[in-house]
Amino acid sequence: MYDFTEQVVIITGGTGNLGQAVTRAFHAAGARVAIVGRERQDAVNLFGDVPEGETALYVTGDLTDESSVADIGRQVADKFGRIDILVNTAGGIRAGSPLHETAVEVWDFMMNLNARTVFLMSRAVIPYMLERGHGRIISTAARAALKGTAKHGPYNASKMAVIRLTETMAAELRHNGITVNCLLPGTIDTPANRADMPNADFARWVSPESIAGVILFLASEAAADINGAAIPIYGRS
Repeated sequence: MYDFTEQVVIITGGTGNLGQAVTRAFHAAGARVAIVGRERQDAVNLFGDVPEGETALYVTGDLTDESSVADIGRQVADKFGRIDILVNTAGGIRAGSPLHETAVEVWDFMMNLNARTVFLMSRAVIPYMLERGHGRIISTAARAALKGTAKHGPYNASKMAVIRLTETMAAELRHNGITVNCLLPGTIDTPANRADMPNADFARWVSPESIAGVILFLASEAAADINGAAIPIYGRS
């Protein structure tokens, strides 16, 4: 349906459940994919169908570290000569304590993992996009960003930060051919979520492949007029 031939896509958290689906969807649509993870061997083990070479690059680095992120951008640009699309899927959750019992370390971990990574990675790739006068940045927030819920304070706040960062970048870059949007998934159907909620109706959850389809749409020219949006993807969850 979509043709991303010659376009270069960076997927952070590329070895995660959502990242894998996004990587395979872009690769199938002709894109050259840079799969960012912490361990190279994870990508080697997972992506036998997307082998490193002309159309794929496995990149390792710490997405919370400024110099590491800048190096990721340089590696991708050096390999493929351009950066067209950034998809921020890296993230996670720690929850379970009321705010007054939450360790500062948990707050810092959530803000670093969910918000700092989006900030640093976006900041690193925007100059490459400005050079070409075109780009797409798509980040993963969460439905939980829209409302405070008990025992999820740091997670909710970090995902809300992703929405505000998205809106800010969209406002700053709207005259430069660059769109910036984010997604608000409901419960994603992953092995970890199934293990945590074994009695849930998994059919109500959102599949990684469904989310990947929305990401490809936002990256396409069909979505050129969508900018600064936080798009709900709830399924029936």
